Amino acid sequence: MSDLSAPPAPRRWTALALIALAQFMVIMDTSIIGVALPKMQEALGFSQENLSWVFNAYVVAFGGLLLLGGRLSDLLGAKRVFATGWAVLAAGSLVAGLAGTAWVELVGRAAQGAGSALIAPAALTLLMTLFGGRPTELPRAFALYGAAAPAGGTAGVFLGGLITQYASWEWVFWINLPVALLVLVASPSVMPAAAARRGSIDWLGAITVTAGLAVTVFAVVRAPEVGWGSAQTWLVLAAGLLLIAAFVGVQSRRSEPLMCLGIWRSPNLAGANLAQLLMAAAWIPMWFFLNLYLQQVLGLKAFASGAALLPMTAEIMLMMIVLAPRLIARFGPKPLIVTGLAALAAGMYWLSLARPDGSFAVDVLPASLLAAVGMALAFIPSLGTALAVPNPAEGGLASGIVNTSYQVGSALGLAAMTAVAAANGSRELGDPAALTHGFSAAFLGAAALALLGALASLLTLRTPAPAAEPVEAAA
Repeated sequence: MSDLSAPPAPRRWTALALIALAQFMVIMDTSIIGVALPKMQEALGFSQENLSWVFNAYVVAFGGLLLLGGRLSDLLGAKRVFATGWAVLAAGSLVAGLAGTAWVELVGRAAQGAGSALIAPAALTLLMTLFGGRPTELPRAFALYGAAAPAGGTAGVFLGGLITQYASWEWVFWINLPVALLVLVASPSVMPAAAARRGSIDWLGAITVTAGLAVTVFAVVRAPEVGWGSAQTWLVLAAGLLLIAAFVGVQSRRSEPLMCLGIWRSPNLAGANLAQLLMAAAWIPMWFFLNLYLQQVLGLKAFASGAALLPMTAEIMLMMIVLAPRLIARFGPKPLIVTGLAALAAGMYWLSLARPDGSFAVDVLPASLLAAVGMALAFIPSLGTALAVPNPAEGGLASGIVNTSYQVGSALGLAAMTAVAAANGSRELGDPAALTHGFSAAFLGAAALALLGALASLLTLRTPAPAAEPVEAAA
Protein backbone atom coordinates (compact mmCIF):
# COMPACT_ATOMS: atom_id res chain seq x y z
CA MET A 1 0.00 0.00 0.00
CA SER A 2 1.29 3.47 -0.80
CA ASP A 3 2.46 5.94 1.81
CA LEU A 4 0.24 9.01 2.19
CA SER A 5 3.29 11.19 2.88
CA ALA A 6 5.02 10.09 -0.32
CA PRO A 7 4.55 12.17 -3.48
CA PRO A 8 1.95 10.72 -5.85
CA ALA A 9 3.18 8.66 -8.78
CA PRO A 10 3.09 11.06 -11.75
CA ARG A 11 1.73 8.46 -14.16
CA ARG A 12 -0.59 6.69 -11.74
CA TRP A 13 -3.72 7.29 -13.83
CA THR A 14 -2.04 5.84 -16.91
CA ALA A 15 -1.06 2.86 -14.77
CA LEU A 16 -4.66 2.58 -13.59
CA ALA A 17 -5.80 2.46 -17.21
CA LEU A 18 -3.56 -0.58 -17.76
CA ILE A 19 -4.80 -2.16 -14.50
CA ALA A 20 -8.43 -1.63 -15.57
CA LEU A 21 -7.55 -3.05 -18.99
CA ALA A 22 -6.29 -6.17 -17.24
CA GLN A 23 -9.60 -6.59 -15.40
CA PHE A 24 -11.45 -5.94 -18.67
CA MET A 25 -9.51 -8.63 -20.56
CA VAL A 26 -9.68 -11.25 -17.79
CA ILE A 27 -13.49 -11.00 -17.76
CA MET A 28 -13.75 -10.68 -21.54
CA ASP A 29 -11.79 -13.91 -22.01
CA THR A 30 -14.48 -15.65 -19.97
CA SER A 31 -17.42 -14.30 -21.97
CA ILE A 32 -16.05 -13.90 -25.50
CA ILE A 33 -16.05 -17.61 -26.31
CA GLY A 34 -19.75 -18.16 -25.60
CA VAL A 35 -21.01 -17.08 -29.01
CA ALA A 36 -18.12 -18.86 -30.77
CA LEU A 37 -18.74 -22.25 -29.15
CA PRO A 38 -20.88 -23.80 -31.93
CA LYS A 39 -18.26 -22.87 -34.56
CA MET A 40 -15.47 -24.26 -32.37
CA GLN A 41 -17.46 -27.43 -31.80
CA GLU A 42 -17.81 -27.93 -35.53
CA ALA A 43 -14.15 -27.16 -36.29
CA LEU A 44 -12.49 -29.11 -33.46
CA GLY A 45 -14.85 -32.04 -32.99
CA PHE A 46 -16.04 -31.41 -29.44
CA SER A 47 -19.01 -33.48 -28.32
CA GLN A 48 -21.97 -31.54 -26.93
CA GLU A 49 -21.23 -32.50 -23.30
CA ASN A 50 -17.45 -31.93 -23.59
CA LEU A 51 -17.91 -28.50 -25.17
CA SER A 52 -18.09 -26.96 -21.70
CA TRP A 53 -14.40 -27.80 -21.22
CA VAL A 54 -13.51 -24.88 -23.51
CA PHE A 55 -14.83 -22.75 -20.66
CA ASN A 56 -13.82 -25.04 -17.79
CA ALA A 57 -10.17 -25.36 -18.85
CA TYR A 58 -9.86 -21.60 -18.41
CA VAL A 59 -11.73 -21.22 -15.12
CA VAL A 60 -10.17 -24.31 -13.48
CA ALA A 61 -6.67 -22.97 -14.14
CA PHE A 62 -7.73 -19.44 -13.25
CA GLY A 63 -9.53 -20.35 -10.03
CA GLY A 64 -7.05 -22.99 -8.94
CA LEU A 65 -3.99 -20.75 -9.37
CA LEU A 66 -5.35 -17.44 -8.03
CA LEU A 67 -3.99 -18.00 -4.53
CA LEU A 68 -0.59 -18.87 -5.97
CA GLY A 69 -0.71 -15.74 -8.15
CA GLY A 70 -1.32 -13.60 -5.09
CA ARG A 71 1.53 -15.25 -3.20
CA LEU A 72 3.93 -14.77 -6.11
CA SER A 73 2.97 -11.08 -6.28
CA ASP A 74 3.91 -10.71 -2.62
CA LEU A 75 7.23 -12.50 -2.98
CA LEU A 76 8.45 -11.50 -6.45
CA GLY A 77 6.83 -8.09 -6.82
CA ALA A 78 3.46 -7.32 -8.40
CA LYS A 79 4.98 -5.48 -11.37
CA ARG A 80 7.01 -8.50 -12.43
CA VAL A 81 4.15 -10.97 -11.94
CA PHE A 82 1.74 -8.66 -13.81
CA ALA A 83 4.02 -8.64 -16.87
CA THR A 84 4.65 -12.40 -16.66
CA GLY A 85 0.91 -13.03 -16.55
CA TRP A 86 0.37 -11.05 -19.75
CA ALA A 87 3.13 -13.02 -21.49
CA VAL A 88 1.55 -16.32 -20.43
CA LEU A 89 -1.91 -15.11 -21.48
CA ALA A 90 -0.57 -14.12 -24.90
CA ALA A 91 1.13 -17.51 -25.39
CA GLY A 92 -2.04 -19.36 -24.40
CA SER A 93 -4.13 -17.21 -26.75
CA LEU A 94 -1.80 -17.99 -29.64
CA VAL A 95 -2.03 -21.72 -28.97
CA ALA A 96 -5.82 -21.65 -28.56
CA GLY A 97 -6.26 -19.82 -31.87
CA LEU A 98 -3.91 -22.15 -33.77
CA ALA A 99 -5.39 -25.33 -32.28
CA GLY A 100 -6.42 -27.98 -34.78
CA THR A 101 -7.68 -30.49 -32.23
CA ALA A 102 -9.78 -30.35 -29.09
CA TRP A 103 -6.87 -31.28 -26.80
CA VAL A 104 -4.62 -28.50 -28.08
CA GLU A 105 -7.48 -26.06 -27.66
CA LEU A 106 -7.87 -27.05 -24.01
CA VAL A 107 -4.13 -26.65 -23.40
CA GLY A 108 -4.28 -23.13 -24.80
CA ARG A 109 -7.32 -22.26 -22.71
CA ALA A 110 -5.64 -23.59 -19.54
CA ALA A 111 -2.58 -21.44 -20.29
CA GLN A 112 -4.87 -18.43 -20.69
CA GLY A 113 -6.36 -19.18 -17.29
CA ALA A 114 -2.92 -19.49 -15.72
CA GLY A 115 -1.92 -16.11 -17.15
CA SER A 116 -5.10 -14.51 -15.81
CA ALA A 117 -4.42 -16.02 -12.38
CA LEU A 118 -1.14 -14.10 -12.32
CA ILE A 119 -2.62 -10.88 -13.73
CA ALA A 120 -5.69 -10.50 -11.49
CA PRO A 121 -4.10 -10.43 -8.00
CA ALA A 122 -1.06 -8.51 -9.23
CA ALA A 123 -3.33 -5.84 -10.77
CA LEU A 124 -5.19 -5.29 -7.49
CA THR A 125 -1.90 -5.11 -5.58
CA LEU A 126 -0.59 -2.50 -8.01
CA LEU A 127 -3.77 -0.46 -7.62
CA MET A 128 -3.39 -0.43 -3.85
CA THR A 129 0.29 0.47 -4.18
CA LEU A 130 -0.64 3.50 -6.28
CA PHE A 131 -3.78 4.68 -4.46
CA GLY A 132 -4.02 2.87 -1.12
CA GLY A 133 -2.50 5.79 0.77
CA ARG A 134 -4.51 8.43 -1.09
CA PRO A 135 -8.06 8.26 0.33
CA THR A 136 -9.35 11.08 -1.85
CA GLU A 137 -8.41 9.24 -5.04
CA LEU A 138 -8.96 5.61 -3.99
CA PRO A 139 -12.79 5.54 -4.48
CA ARG A 140 -12.45 6.88 -8.02
CA ALA A 141 -9.69 4.38 -8.78
CA PHE A 142 -11.81 1.51 -7.50
CA ALA A 143 -14.84 2.71 -9.46
CA LEU A 144 -12.89 2.70 -12.71
CA TYR A 145 -11.37 -0.68 -11.91
CA GLY A 146 -14.76 -2.14 -10.99
CA ALA A 147 -16.49 -0.78 -14.08
CA ALA A 148 -14.02 -2.69 -16.23
CA ALA A 149 -15.56 -6.03 -15.23
CA PRO A 150 -19.11 -5.54 -16.60
CA ALA A 151 -17.63 -3.66 -19.55
CA GLY A 152 -15.46 -6.70 -20.32
CA GLY A 153 -18.44 -9.02 -20.07
CA THR A 154 -20.47 -6.84 -22.42
CA ALA A 155 -17.62 -6.41 -24.89
CA GLY A 156 -16.91 -10.14 -24.84
CA VAL A 157 -20.45 -11.03 -25.87
CA PHE A 158 -20.64 -8.41 -28.60
CA LEU A 159 -17.12 -8.90 -29.97
CA GLY A 160 -17.50 -12.67 -29.84
CA GLY A 161 -20.48 -12.47 -32.16
CA LEU A 162 -18.90 -9.88 -34.42
CA ILE A 163 -15.62 -11.77 -34.77
CA THR A 164 -17.18 -15.20 -35.18
CA GLN A 165 -19.54 -14.12 -37.94
CA TYR A 166 -17.35 -11.71 -39.90
CA ALA A 167 -13.83 -13.06 -39.28
CA SER A 168 -13.33 -16.51 -37.71
CA TRP A 169 -13.58 -18.09 -34.29
CA GLU A 170 -9.78 -18.13 -33.93
CA TRP A 171 -9.78 -14.35 -33.53
CA VAL A 172 -11.67 -14.53 -30.23
CA PHE A 173 -8.28 -15.67 -28.90
CA TRP A 174 -5.90 -13.73 -31.14
CA ILE A 175 -7.51 -10.42 -30.13
CA ASN A 176 -5.51 -10.76 -26.88
CA LEU A 177 -2.16 -10.57 -28.66
CA PRO A 178 -2.03 -6.84 -29.58
CA VAL A 179 -3.46 -5.92 -26.18
CA ALA A 180 -0.81 -8.01 -24.40
CA LEU A 181 1.91 -6.41 -26.51
CA LEU A 182 0.63 -2.92 -25.63
CA VAL A 183 0.63 -3.69 -21.90
CA LEU A 184 4.08 -5.29 -21.96
CA VAL A 185 5.54 -2.27 -23.75
CA ALA A 186 3.83 0.34 -21.55
CA SER A 187 4.05 -1.32 -18.12
CA PRO A 188 7.79 -0.88 -17.35
CA SER A 189 7.58 2.92 -17.46
CA VAL A 190 4.27 3.45 -15.60
CA MET A 191 3.87 0.64 -13.08
CA PRO A 192 5.29 1.11 -9.56
CA ALA A 193 8.20 -1.08 -8.61
CA ALA A 194 7.81 -3.22 -5.51
CA ALA A 195 10.70 -4.85 -3.74
CA ALA A 196 10.60 -8.63 -3.50
CA ARG A 197 10.57 -10.04 0.01
CA ARG A 198 11.73 -13.22 1.63
CA GLY A 199 9.36 -16.13 1.93
CA SER A 200 8.53 -19.56 0.60
CA ILE A 201 6.04 -20.64 -2.04
CA ASP A 202 3.57 -23.35 -1.13
CA TRP A 203 3.88 -25.33 -4.36
CA LEU A 204 2.29 -28.41 -2.80
CA GLY A 205 -0.76 -26.39 -1.83
CA ALA A 206 -1.04 -24.90 -5.32
CA ILE A 207 -0.74 -28.34 -6.95
CA THR A 208 -3.29 -30.03 -4.67
CA VAL A 209 -5.98 -27.33 -4.94
CA THR A 210 -5.68 -27.03 -8.74
CA ALA A 211 -5.55 -30.80 -9.29
CA GLY A 212 -8.44 -31.36 -6.87
CA LEU A 213 -10.63 -28.87 -8.68
CA ALA A 214 -9.73 -30.24 -12.12
CA VAL A 215 -10.35 -33.87 -11.14
CA THR A 216 -13.68 -33.03 -9.48
CA VAL A 217 -14.92 -31.12 -12.53
CA PHE A 218 -13.73 -33.93 -14.82
CA ALA A 219 -15.73 -36.48 -12.79
CA VAL A 220 -18.93 -34.43 -13.09
CA VAL A 221 -18.48 -33.75 -16.82
CA ARG A 222 -17.73 -37.41 -17.62
CA ALA A 223 -20.57 -38.81 -15.50
CA PRO A 224 -23.26 -38.68 -18.24
CA GLU A 225 -21.03 -40.75 -20.54
CA VAL A 226 -19.87 -43.43 -18.09
CA GLY A 227 -22.92 -43.32 -15.81
CA TRP A 228 -23.54 -41.69 -12.45
CA GLY A 229 -23.74 -45.09 -10.81
CA SER A 230 -20.45 -46.37 -12.23
CA ALA A 231 -17.43 -47.05 -10.05
CA GLN A 232 -15.30 -44.86 -12.32
CA THR A 233 -17.43 -41.78 -11.66
CA TRP A 234 -17.34 -42.15 -7.90
CA LEU A 235 -13.67 -43.10 -7.72
CA VAL A 236 -12.62 -40.07 -9.75
CA LEU A 237 -14.93 -37.82 -7.73
CA ALA A 238 -13.53 -39.21 -4.49
CA ALA A 239 -9.99 -38.58 -5.75
CA GLY A 240 -10.84 -34.94 -6.48
CA LEU A 241 -12.38 -34.41 -3.05
CA LEU A 242 -9.42 -36.09 -1.36
CA LEU A 243 -7.03 -33.73 -3.16
CA ILE A 244 -9.06 -30.74 -1.96
CA ALA A 245 -9.03 -32.17 1.57
CA ALA A 246 -5.26 -32.64 1.24
CA PHE A 247 -4.96 -28.96 0.32
CA VAL A 248 -6.74 -27.99 3.53
CA GLY A 249 -4.46 -30.31 5.48
CA VAL A 250 -1.36 -28.82 3.87
CA GLN A 251 -2.53 -25.29 4.70
CA SER A 252 -3.03 -26.16 8.37
CA ARG A 253 0.61 -27.29 8.67
CA ARG A 254 2.47 -24.70 6.60
CA SER A 255 4.14 -21.74 8.26
CA GLU A 256 3.55 -19.71 5.06
CA PRO A 257 0.50 -21.26 3.40
CA LEU A 258 -1.30 -20.08 0.31
CA MET A 259 -4.40 -19.63 2.49
CA CYS A 260 -4.16 -18.96 6.20
CA LEU A 261 -7.14 -20.89 7.59
CA GLY A 262 -7.57 -18.43 10.46
CA ILE A 263 -9.10 -15.90 8.08
CA TRP A 264 -12.30 -17.95 8.06
CA ARG A 265 -13.02 -16.69 11.57
CA SER A 266 -13.83 -13.28 10.02
CA PRO A 267 -17.56 -12.47 10.33
CA ASN A 268 -19.59 -13.21 7.21
CA LEU A 269 -16.57 -14.40 5.19
CA ALA A 270 -17.86 -17.95 4.76
CA GLY A 271 -21.42 -16.84 4.01
CA ALA A 272 -20.35 -14.24 1.45
CA ASN A 273 -18.04 -16.71 -0.30
CA LEU A 274 -20.81 -19.32 -0.38
CA ALA A 275 -23.08 -16.73 -1.99
CA GLN A 276 -20.43 -15.97 -4.61
CA LEU A 277 -19.85 -19.68 -5.30
CA LEU A 278 -23.56 -20.51 -5.75
CA MET A 279 -24.18 -17.31 -7.72
CA ALA A 280 -21.47 -18.26 -10.21
CA ALA A 281 -22.66 -21.88 -10.29
CA ALA A 282 -26.05 -20.59 -11.45
CA TRP A 283 -25.05 -17.61 -13.61
CA ILE A 284 -22.34 -19.14 -15.79
CA PRO A 285 -24.45 -22.14 -16.93
CA MET A 286 -27.26 -19.73 -17.81
CA TRP A 287 -24.88 -17.71 -20.01
CA PHE A 288 -23.46 -20.87 -21.60
CA PHE A 289 -26.79 -22.56 -22.43
CA LEU A 290 -28.51 -19.34 -23.45
CA ASN A 291 -25.92 -18.92 -26.19
CA LEU A 292 -26.56 -22.49 -27.36
CA TYR A 293 -30.36 -22.03 -27.28
CA LEU A 294 -30.15 -18.84 -29.33
CA GLN A 295 -28.01 -20.46 -32.03
CA GLN A 296 -28.92 -24.15 -32.05
CA VAL A 297 -32.68 -23.80 -31.42
CA LEU A 298 -33.71 -20.30 -32.51
CA GLY A 299 -31.22 -20.36 -35.40
CA LEU A 300 -29.57 -17.00 -34.75
CA LYS A 301 -26.18 -16.41 -36.30
CA ALA A 302 -23.16 -15.63 -34.14
CA PHE A 303 -23.41 -11.83 -34.39
CA ALA A 304 -27.15 -11.80 -33.75
CA SER A 305 -26.68 -14.12 -30.78
CA GLY A 306 -24.08 -11.82 -29.26
CA ALA A 307 -26.23 -8.75 -29.88
CA ALA A 308 -29.19 -10.51 -28.26
CA LEU A 309 -27.33 -10.64 -24.95
CA LEU A 310 -26.34 -6.96 -24.97
CA PRO A 311 -29.50 -5.72 -23.17
CA MET A 312 -28.79 -8.07 -20.28
CA THR A 313 -25.12 -7.16 -19.95
CA ALA A 314 -25.77 -3.42 -20.35
CA GLU A 315 -28.39 -3.63 -17.61
CA ILE A 316 -25.91 -5.35 -15.30
CA MET A 317 -23.22 -2.76 -15.95
CA LEU A 318 -25.56 0.16 -15.30
CA MET A 319 -27.03 -1.31 -12.13
CA MET A 320 -23.67 -2.35 -10.68
CA ILE A 321 -22.07 1.05 -11.17
CA VAL A 322 -25.00 3.41 -10.49
CA LEU A 323 -27.73 1.72 -8.48
CA ALA A 324 -26.25 -1.09 -6.38
CA PRO A 325 -23.88 1.04 -4.23
CA ARG A 326 -26.76 3.39 -3.32
CA LEU A 327 -29.02 0.49 -2.38
CA ILE A 328 -26.27 -1.05 -0.27
CA ALA A 329 -25.76 2.23 1.58
CA ARG A 330 -29.49 2.40 2.34
CA PHE A 331 -30.41 -1.23 3.08
CA GLY A 332 -27.11 -2.99 3.81
CA PRO A 333 -25.65 -5.96 1.91
CA LYS A 334 -27.69 -8.87 3.28
CA PRO A 335 -31.16 -7.87 1.96
CA LEU A 336 -29.70 -7.21 -1.49
CA ILE A 337 -27.80 -10.51 -1.60
CA VAL A 338 -30.88 -12.51 -0.63
CA THR A 339 -33.22 -10.56 -2.94
CA GLY A 340 -30.75 -10.65 -5.80
CA LEU A 341 -30.20 -14.39 -5.65
CA ALA A 342 -33.96 -14.98 -5.41
CA ALA A 343 -34.51 -12.79 -8.51
CA LEU A 344 -31.73 -14.68 -10.29
CA ALA A 345 -33.50 -17.96 -9.47
CA ALA A 346 -36.80 -16.57 -10.78
CA GLY A 347 -35.17 -15.48 -14.04
CA MET A 348 -33.62 -18.94 -14.48
CA TYR A 349 -36.96 -20.63 -13.88
CA TRP A 350 -38.56 -18.36 -16.48
CA LEU A 351 -35.87 -19.34 -18.98
CA SER A 352 -36.58 -23.02 -18.29
CA LEU A 353 -40.03 -22.45 -19.89
CA ALA A 354 -38.45 -21.63 -23.27
CA ARG A 355 -40.09 -23.35 -26.26
CA PRO A 356 -38.53 -25.17 -29.24
CA ASP A 357 -40.44 -22.82 -31.57
CA GLY A 358 -39.99 -19.80 -29.32
CA SER A 359 -38.68 -16.32 -30.01
CA PHE A 360 -36.11 -14.00 -28.49
CA ALA A 361 -38.66 -11.36 -27.51
CA VAL A 362 -40.92 -13.78 -25.63
CA ASP A 363 -38.72 -16.65 -24.43
CA VAL A 364 -35.38 -14.93 -23.74
CA LEU A 365 -35.48 -11.16 -23.29
CA PRO A 366 -37.78 -10.70 -20.26
CA ALA A 367 -36.38 -13.69 -18.38
CA SER A 368 -32.77 -12.71 -19.03
CA LEU A 369 -33.43 -9.14 -17.86
CA LEU A 370 -34.90 -10.45 -14.61
CA ALA A 371 -31.88 -12.71 -14.09
CA ALA A 372 -29.60 -9.73 -14.79
CA VAL A 373 -31.35 -7.68 -12.10
CA GLY A 374 -30.69 -10.46 -9.61
CA MET A 375 -27.03 -10.76 -10.57
CA ALA A 376 -26.48 -7.00 -10.36
CA LEU A 377 -28.11 -6.75 -6.94
CA ALA A 378 -26.28 -9.70 -5.39
CA PHE A 379 -22.80 -9.50 -6.86
CA ILE A 380 -21.39 -6.27 -5.42
CA PRO A 381 -22.70 -6.65 -1.84
CA SER A 382 -21.53 -10.27 -1.60
CA LEU A 383 -18.13 -9.29 -2.99
CA GLY A 384 -17.83 -6.32 -0.65
CA THR A 385 -18.84 -8.44 2.35
CA ALA A 386 -16.24 -11.05 1.47
CA LEU A 387 -13.53 -8.37 1.28
CA ALA A 388 -14.49 -6.64 4.55
CA VAL A 389 -12.11 -8.60 6.81
CA PRO A 390 -11.18 -7.00 10.17
CA ASN A 391 -7.43 -7.27 9.57
CA PRO A 392 -6.37 -5.01 6.65
CA ALA A 393 -3.26 -7.15 6.16
CA GLU A 394 -5.55 -10.01 5.08
CA GLY A 395 -7.30 -7.99 2.37
CA GLY A 396 -5.23 -9.54 -0.41
CA LEU A 397 -5.93 -13.05 0.84
CA ALA A 398 -9.64 -12.27 1.12
CA SER A 399 -9.59 -11.04 -2.49
CA GLY A 400 -7.91 -14.25 -3.62
CA ILE A 401 -10.40 -16.40 -1.73
CA VAL A 402 -13.51 -14.69 -3.11
CA ASN A 403 -12.15 -14.78 -6.67
CA THR A 404 -11.39 -18.47 -6.19
CA SER A 405 -14.90 -19.12 -4.83
CA TYR A 406 -16.44 -17.51 -7.90
CA GLN A 407 -14.25 -19.43 -10.33
CA VAL A 408 -14.78 -22.74 -8.52
CA GLY A 409 -18.53 -22.15 -8.60
CA SER A 410 -18.32 -21.33 -12.32
CA ALA A 411 -16.48 -24.54 -13.14
CA LEU A 412 -18.49 -26.92 -10.96
CA GLY A 413 -21.84 -25.32 -11.80
CA LEU A 414 -21.22 -25.51 -15.53
CA ALA A 415 -19.97 -29.09 -15.24
CA ALA A 416 -23.04 -30.15 -13.26
CA MET A 417 -25.53 -28.38 -15.52
CA THR A 418 -23.82 -29.77 -18.63
CA ALA A 419 -24.38 -33.23 -17.17
CA VAL A 420 -28.03 -32.39 -16.46
CA ALA A 421 -28.56 -31.05 -19.99
CA ALA A 422 -26.92 -34.09 -21.59
CA ALA A 423 -29.04 -36.47 -19.53
CA ASN A 424 -32.20 -34.67 -20.70
CA GLY A 425 -31.60 -34.58 -24.44
CA SER A 426 -29.13 -31.82 -25.31
CA ARG A 427 -26.92 -34.34 -27.15
CA GLU A 428 -29.48 -34.57 -29.95
CA LEU A 429 -28.07 -31.94 -32.31
CA GLY A 430 -30.53 -30.93 -34.99
CA ASP A 431 -33.58 -31.80 -32.85
CA PRO A 432 -34.92 -28.49 -31.45
CA ALA A 433 -37.36 -30.22 -29.06
CA ALA A 434 -34.68 -32.45 -27.53
CA LEU A 435 -32.15 -29.61 -27.31
CA THR A 436 -34.70 -27.32 -25.66
CA HIS A 437 -35.63 -30.03 -23.15
CA GLY A 438 -31.99 -30.43 -22.18
CA PHE A 439 -31.33 -26.70 -21.95
CA SER A 440 -34.53 -26.20 -19.91
CA ALA A 441 -33.34 -28.83 -17.43
CA ALA A 442 -30.04 -26.95 -17.09
CA PHE A 443 -31.85 -23.64 -16.50
CA LEU A 444 -34.03 -25.31 -13.87
CA GLY A 445 -30.98 -26.76 -12.14
CA ALA A 446 -29.29 -23.35 -12.16
CA ALA A 447 -32.43 -21.83 -10.65
CA ALA A 448 -32.23 -24.33 -7.80
CA LEU A 449 -28.59 -23.35 -7.14
CA ALA A 450 -29.47 -19.64 -7.05
CA LEU A 451 -32.37 -20.31 -4.70
CA LEU A 452 -30.07 -22.35 -2.47
CA GLY A 453 -27.71 -19.36 -2.42
CA ALA A 454 -30.54 -17.05 -1.33
CA LEU A 455 -31.52 -19.39 1.51
CA ALA A 456 -27.92 -19.89 2.61
CA SER A 457 -27.33 -16.13 2.65
CA LEU A 458 -30.49 -15.57 4.66
CA LEU A 459 -29.32 -18.08 7.29
CA THR A 460 -25.56 -17.37 7.44
CA LEU A 461 -25.02 -13.65 6.92
CA ARG A 462 -25.17 -11.44 9.97
CA THR A 463 -26.42 -7.92 10.50
CA PRO A 464 -25.52 -5.13 11.06
CA ALA A 465 -23.95 -4.95 7.63
CA PRO A 466 -20.44 -3.75 6.81
CA ALA A 467 -19.97 -0.07 6.04
CA ALA A 468 -20.91 1.11 2.57
CA GLU A 469 -17.55 2.57 1.53
CA PRO A 470 -15.63 -0.74 1.23
CA VAL A 471 -18.56 -2.17 -0.71
CA GLU A 472 -18.48 0.72 -3.17
CA ALA A 473 -14.77 0.20 -3.54
CA ALA A 474 -15.35 -3.42 -4.48
CA ALA A 475 -17.65 -2.38 -7.30
